[in-house]
Amino acid sequence: MKIKKRWIILMSAMTLIAFAGLFVGEHTFECDWSVISAADVAWLITATIFVLMMTPGLSFFYGGMVGAKNVISTMLQSFIAMGLISVLWVVVGFSLCFGDDIGGVIGNPLTFFMFQHVGADVYTTPTGYVLGGATIPLALFALFQMKFAIITPSLITGSFAERVRFSAYMFFMMFFFFVIYCPLAHMTWHPEGLFMKWGVIDFAGGIVVHASSGVAALAGAIYLGRRKAETRKSEPANIPFVLLGAAMLWLGWFGFNAGSSLHADGVAIKAFLNTNTASATAMMTWIFFDCLRGRKPSAMGAAVGCVVGLVAITPSAGYVTVGQSIFIAFVITMICNIAVYWRSHTSIDDALDVFPTHGTGGIFGTVLTGIFIQEGLIAGTWEGFVVFLYHLLAIVIVFAYTFAMSWLGYRLIDLMIPMRVSAYSEKVGLDFSQHDEHYGLAHIGERELAEYEEHIREKMK
Repeated sequence: MKIKKRWIILMSAMTLIAFAGLFVGEHTFECDWSVISAADVAWLITATIFVLMMTPGLSFFYGGMVGAKNVISTMLQSFIAMGLISVLWVVVGFSLCFGDDIGGVIGNPLTFFMFQHVGADVYTTPTGYVLGGATIPLALFALFQMKFAIITPSLITGSFAERVRFSAYMFFMMFFFFVIYCPLAHMTWHPEGLFMKWGVIDFAGGIVVHASSGVAALAGAIYLGRRKAETRKSEPANIPFVLLGAAMLWLGWFGFNAGSSLHADGVAIKAFLNTNTASATAMMTWIFFDCLRGRKPSAMGAAVGCVVGLVAITPSAGYVTVGQSIFIAFVITMICNIAVYWRSHTSIDDALDVFPTHGTGGIFGTVLTGIFIQEGLIAGTWEGFVVFLYHLLAIVIVFAYTFAMSWLGYRLIDLMIPMRVSAYSEKVGLDFSQHDEHYGLAHIGERELAEYEEHIREKMK
């Protein structure tokens, strides 16, 4: 059996990383514990666990929405990020995001290469900024931020579900991580990042996570084209999976938002309160709006609605009042609901509506953040107006850069590995054709299996 070059490349890279690890010394986990807050450490460990739980939650959320032939493949596309991105983060990703600043757009890849200097102590940049808070170990901050990096490319997969080649997706995930996620995270969250200096607020990932993944998803849906009519018309395989995934996301989002305060303090409590309130508001708004349009209240609508509310409040969770969180969730839910409807009447096959929900929610959430934060438009001053304009400018930059670079990534990878599976593979489903597994073999007809096996035999000649 012929081994494809792509797997040789990936295994060789993993081997190189493994042996390189033998030559990297461990940074000390001894420090002046008198400056470390035990409460902050306990809360950040808990929040980190919560955020990691969001990725398997997303697996269930997406996996239940697709057809029965693609459940496992869709879930694995999210689940695999926990392995791939975790390794890349330790090797160089954390350094690219939070290493010593280079031009306000990227971190020095050598600052924390292979997690050097990442231990129990607090890190101060050469220009005097404390990185990640003065009361928690740098290693804990790095672990917390790792979970954000994991879920971001996972969100993209819903747009090209049921038609992307798994190996090509893995290469795109790496491309997205290095070329898009790391620069945006540095610009937004590093003390010397470009957006940070502009006064742009992204409390927990409206720009870095949701806008970037949503725009990349839009580019992917356009680039890969529409699914076959038979696949598009397939019913969701397991709506209880969708509810389970939404519940795990809702729970994990408390760590996502409240943990972003980096302290066990009032800001964390405010973010916690606003997160739950926004999600609940969005769920009910989505259902009521659907009913006004002649639809029945659905479990799918409730699940999607609550996630939209979580996305909407993410960039401002620690800054706005609970009343403002209700308003933000209400307005953005209406926008996203309409965006989903509009998308369904276009030729764009964003399979699980990633851009109309995550992308649109992240973009408008950032816009409303620029309005409602104390330093923003609501202040009624010229400075507040400028801060609001910087939020708009950041959104424009993120949209343009992410779309262009994502399209480039799809194109480059497609030249090496076909991004889209064959018609036969799509017909029998990605579970079987990509992974030789199945959620339910009964969903794959004998004729389809015979056609696929004949297709494979022809390719092997």
